[in-house]
Amino acid sequence: MIAVARLSAAITILDRIISGAPAEKALTGWARQNRYAGSGDRVAIRDLVFDALRCKRSYAALGGSETGRGLILGRLLHEGADPETLFTGTGYAPAALSDVERALLAESAARLAAMPESVRLDYPDWLHAELAASLGSERAAVMAALQHRAKVFLRVNPRRAALAQAQAELAASGVVTCAVPEVKNALEATENSRKIASSQAYFNGMVELQDLASQAVVSCLDLPQSGRVLDYCAGGGGKLLAMAAQTEAEFFAHDANPARLRDLPARAERAGIHAKILRTEQLRAHGPYDLIFCDVPCSGSGAWRRAPAGKWALTADRLAELQQIQAQILDEAAQLLRPDGQLVYATCSILRGENALQISAFHARHKGYATEIEQSFSPAAGADGLYVASVRRVTKLPKTP
Repeated sequence: MIAVARLSAAITILDRIISGAPAEKALTGWARQNRYAGSGDRVAIRDLVFDALRCKRSYAALGGSETGRGLILGRLLHEGADPETLFTGTGYAPAALSDVERALLAESAARLAAMPESVRLDYPDWLHAELAASLGSERAAVMAALQHRAKVFLRVNPRRAALAQAQAELAASGVVTCAVPEVKNALEATENSRKIASSQAYFNGMVELQDLASQAVVSCLDLPQSGRVLDYCAGGGGKLLAMAAQTEAEFFAHDANPARLRDLPARAERAGIHAKILRTEQLRAHGPYDLIFCDVPCSGSGAWRRAPAGKWALTADRLAELQQIQAQILDEAAQLLRPDGQLVYATCSILRGENALQISAFHARHKGYATEIEQSFSPAAGADGLYVASVRRVTKLPKTP
């Protein structure tokens, strides 16, 4: 496909997403209907679509409308390209610019500059006060970081390879990496990151795709070297695999939606790790646990550059619902903890209501716990925005009759 045909495809897909289709479904549906598009075309079109979703409000302001066409026009202007040379209406190119569009584009920069911060930095108006309270003077830097593509990070599995060995194996597949000194066993993919999933290093369990902040969350924990560890909201199991690679403790995985765990057995086998999957009714029988890790459902605001559609789908009501779920998970997990056990709470959120305020509320509901670890990771530092807190029960509960 030529470049202008990719623009036309991105416009079509964006219109489907704006009409309510999930982003991944819209991309997959277009690819199935247009099988002539090669892998390179699909990757380029995906990048166009996700760039537009990250910057939907600012691109719409530049391009004159919140449509697929308006967003792609806005992206071209943002990149310094001349839409007149690409929107020609010839061949597979998007339709030529109208006189109205030319007039709008001519004044687009001034129009965007006059817009409120929430438009220029691409976030919903209703979140402004919460972001200001949560991020303070860092708000603009954090939201600007979320307008850009995420870097690609890998975690080297020490059960399978040393860092240098994994780098060499990746290089043999054309993937160029560099070590990240701040986090042990972390690599950043700097070239050909899309070849990782087909590399021998990946198939052999030497490496896992995992954001740097997620790796840092696990690295800062005081993991028990024996005993029982429960990943209460395990999902795909990425953090469980990272924890299990560092300790000989016995690992258990649970998720309220068991379907999310379907890939974990294969991933664990590839990594040389054993984890027993538990249904909800089995949790108490295998407890109590020395450490319970709760990577709770959240707004995903710290990872909006990876899943930008979530930024626009989030509502105040949904955020309130998520906060209730988070509190409930903490309360449930606390009942499964051994008397001196460690309860770890983590989110991929930058919002205080999902982070520090949840831990404060937990302490108000549950006496006899002390916070041992509390740390936030900012998207402005280059990885996802995450929060982690570890509380330990320091007083024994009264015996139940």
